[in-house]
Amino acid sequence: MAVPLLALLMPVEVAAPVAVLVSVTVAFIVLLQDWRKVHVRSAVGLVFSTMLGIPLGLMLLRAVAGPVVKGILAAVIIAFSAQSLLSGVHRELKSDKFAWLFGFSAGVLGGAYGMNGPPLVIYGSLRGWSPQHFRATLQGYFLPASLAGLWGYRLAGLWTPAVNRYYLLSLPLVILATFLGQAINCRLDAQRFARYVHGGLILVGIVLLLQAATGHAGH
Repeated sequence: MAVPLLALLMPVEVAAPVAVLVSVTVAFIVLLQDWRKVHVRSAVGLVFSTMLGIPLGLMLLRAVAGPVVKGILAAVIIAFSAQSLLSGVHRELKSDKFAWLFGFSAGVLGGAYGMNGPPLVIYGSLRGWSPQHFRATLQGYFLPASLAGLWGYRLAGLWTPAVNRYYLLSLPLVILATFLGQAINCRLDAQRFARYVHGGLILVGIVLLLQAATGHAGH
């Protein structure tokens, strides 16, 4: 959710690297505590396919109008989560054979806008992970994937002093929120967690849709 909100206040070229730096920090803290809960096979598959998508995402950032991509992404996210909430039907993937598709999509969106999250959240929901395994596995993904994303931003000249400044300003609240999130996560049951996940995705989709409709690119 961070990038769409940050893009209301700063260029997306700054918001995306800031969000990725924050992602590295959060993943490091979480994995120090919960590395045993990571679904290693899922995380590895998602990471490798993401690496293939990041270069395409970096090209997308410079070549394609942001509102077009945001509008398509918003429509997919809202449709998926609204259908899951309204129908009450929980679709489930029994194996990791489609992990590459979600990982590649995450890489494209991460390289372009720092928004790896939506495809990964959808994948975790479809795999039926518990709240604790969901959190740990996604952070097991985000640490190597975000480090690769940062390297890509550096090569593209997008890791700037402004990015470092905003990251350092955000750091105290990021650390506080990480531990607060852990406390909440430990108290969630799977059914309530699924509702929160889809509700959060719909909010992200609405923000993206509004940005696409107004042509807002964060400038």
